[in-house]
Amino acid sequence: QVQLVESGGGLVQAGGSLRLSCAALGNIFSIETMGWYRQTPGKRRDMVASLSSGAETIYEDSVKGRFTISRDNAKNTVYLQMNSLKAEDTGVYYCHMMTPYRSGIRTAYWGQGTQVTVSS
Repeated sequence: QVQLVESGGGLVQAGGSLRLSCAALGNIFSIETMGWYRQTPGKRRDMVASLSSGAETIYEDSVKGRFTISRDNAKNTVYLQMNSLKAEDTGVYYCHMMTPYRSGIRTAYWGQGTQVTVSS
């Protein structure tokens, strides 16, 4: 069984920085894509950043130039460095990992979520 454990959320003033971490614990053979999603009350969970095993990154437009996603494959860990934080970055951040296809099947995992609150 695989569990994603997140850390690093909290309260920060606008303009500040936070670094989120997410480690996959358990028996996971390989991870194709690692990413972070954000959800606010009453809204859907939207992708903030993703990073493939081939080092391809995708960022949501509002975070480009401010957020950086990185991964440590040896530790099955993904990070999200968030700089120049704005009030609109507030939300619950969820870690997401996707395995590569094996026999036509791939598996997605989600973290428990970590609250990020940016005060203006």
